[in-house]
Amino acid sequence: MSEREKSNKRNDKNGGLKDKTQKIKAKILKSYYGNPIKDMKLIAITGSTGKTTVAHYVHEILRAAGEQVAVLASDQPFKIGMLHKFLSDAWKAGANYVVVTVPAEGLRDNVFYGLPISVAAMTNFVTSGLKDMEPKEFLDNEKTLFDMKPEIVVLNHDDINYDTFAEFRGKNDTITYGQSSSEVKILNSKLYSKGTEATFSIKTDILTVATFVPGETAVSYMACATAIAHTLGIENDKIVDGLAEYIPE
Repeated sequence: MSEREKSNKRNDKNGGLKDKTQKIKAKILKSYYGNPIKDMKLIAITGSTGKTTVAHYVHEILRAAGEQVAVLASDQPFKIGMLHKFLSDAWKAGANYVVVTVPAEGLRDNVFYGLPISVAAMTNFVTSGLKDMEPKEFLDNEKTLFDMKPEIVVLNHDDINYDTFAEFRGKNDTITYGQSSSEVKILNSKLYSKGTEATFSIKTDILTVATFVPGETAVSYMACATAIAHTLGIENDKIVDGLAEYIPE
């Protein structure tokens, strides 16, 4: 056996041990905090870029709809213990929705193990946005989330790499957003120095939305948040209100 093969074998063994340890830890934490997720809906948002913006959009949309919602949004990975404490604190505060962003590194550590996922959304797969990770590794990590059988999966049909993650499917439904062949279709957009407007179609409905986030990417992020909210049964006027409420720091 070559040195490379020996190294790969050691890494596989260590990775398997770490995964087993992580799953045991998840079970202990779930029991310790009393399994608060049973009373809430978990929305998990991943992708190369835009996770935090989409999470804040969804947060504002749910608030506009009168829901109690907590958000854990960061581009940095977090420990599984932090996630379970967040869920406990959110439950104590009366939340019925929790919105969590997680980079591929966090998915690699199986932070969602044992948790029911109501909606799993992927913003995009921008290879230039990857840090110290190869595209295959990124997709393998993303797959750990979508293999958890989320009830609903939301995907970006405009992404240049869409065909590589189109296999991700929701247990109850899978919807896409983008400029063509999508349930949430981007019809047009207008860019301003301090914000963005766009028009979406959802089935026979037409939505004109606006945000204080400037740039073309804001259109895609608003469409992603709109798709998530639509799957949750949020009314269109609340989606419009929520998107307009988010003011980036």
